Amino acid sequence: MTNYTQSTNFATKDALTSGDPLKIVKGTEINTEFANIAIAVATKADLASPTFTGTPTLPTGTIGVTQSFGNSTTALATTAFVQAALQLLHPVGSIYINATNATNPGTLLGFGTWTAFGAGRVPVGFNSANVLFDTAEETGGYADSTLPTHTHTATVTDGGHSHTGGVSIYNNPASTGGASAAGGPSNTGTATTGITVTNASAGTSGTNTNYQPYITVYMWKRTA
Repeated sequence: MTNYTQSTNFATKDALTSGDPLKIVKGTEINTEFANIAIAVATKADLASPTFTGTPTLPTGTIGVTQSFGNSTTALATTAFVQAALQLLHPVGSIYINATNATNPGTLLGFGTWTAFGAGRVPVGFNSANVLFDTAEETGGYADSTLPTHTHTATVTDGGHSHTGGVSIYNNPASTGGASAAGGPSNTGTATTGITVTNASAGTSGTNTNYQPYITVYMWKRTA
């Protein structure tokens, strides 16, 4: 941007004596001044709706008009507008997540009070139909579970059964033509046999991991 630089000091001509040729204001001097003014003016931005080129830099402390939210034009936005927009995107209660940077969001974003949130836990969506998830910030679940060593036993009870077959009884030897008879089946009574069936031991006494697939990040909650 070019500033106007005066080429002729017209005030010094007033102190010269009459008849001094330097006291005369020449047309070329006036033309030179107008040319310098025109060059300087041409490099200045208009006050109304200026269009900047290159990389414009606003002076420190410049006061601008804060734009309305939803304005998608190329109009300049003040830092006040940017900060207000960021705060609308991160109201109190918002969760900020960063995969690698542990810096408090109050420092990164420049506003709000943020506290570390959800250490060692994963978030789950609100569900009014499930008592486990129907209250904001409700917690539950276990990182570890215990399954004690145990066995299963079973006792076999005999409800009674029959034995088929019989015993032949002869009054006289067969060679003499004596009659014979065969005995019928006989039944046992209901009784516990005393047979016990035991399977192998199951489970391991102590703590067992119970994790879903996860990835560790930094989480912060805005409290003010």
